[in-house]
Amino acid sequence: EGRVRQTTMPQESLDATYFDTIYTQAEDPWNFGTSDYEAQKYAATIALLDENRYARGLEVGCSIGVFTRMLASHCDDLLAVDISALALDRARRRCADRTNVRFELRNVPHEFPAGHFDLIVLSEVGYYWSDADLLVARERIARAGRGGTLVLVHYLPKVDDYVRDGDAVHDAFLSDARFEARHARREERYRIDVVAIRASSGSEAHASTSSEAHASTSSA
Repeated sequence: EGRVRQTTMPQESLDATYFDTIYTQAEDPWNFGTSDYEAQKYAATIALLDENRYARGLEVGCSIGVFTRMLASHCDDLLAVDISALALDRARRRCADRTNVRFELRNVPHEFPAGHFDLIVLSEVGYYWSDADLLVARERIARAGRGGTLVLVHYLPKVDDYVRDGDAVHDAFLSDARFEARHARREERYRIDVVAIRASSGSEAHASTSSEAHASTSSA
């Protein structure tokens, strides 16, 4: 709810040092566990899942695990990843009784987990990535989630620390024909889109590989 601000928007992805510094300053720096705003947003997100259950879920940017606990009830197996080791330690403690949840330290999109996921949740993460990293993330999500569901959730007002605003993150996915909007909710400060990830054809997969290679070259 409270967002740290700087005077200029960065162009590079925010790194582990940025987040570890924030988690050093506070146990729950964004008030995920105490904010009425966050609780309402989490409830709205879960409601849009429409009581579906998923065999294998991936939560990118799980932070201290508040939403992870809720998401775990909808997944047989849930992999929750974050760039901050400090956040993951807190998430593991919070979700110690959730035996279907695993936590891993990963710098997504560069350390994207292997395998297929029928649910991928990208909540409050996409605006931290550079343009090149957002494209890489889109390609890897399109492949890892083929035929599954992507849930996008982002804060809408522009924050000076972040590379882009929440609408720009969602538009980057929804402008790609591999992602088809199914359910949506928009409030004053956040946006949720539940998106079907199309099963890629051979030609689409080739195009995706070329696009990711171009993005990786651009970021080099």
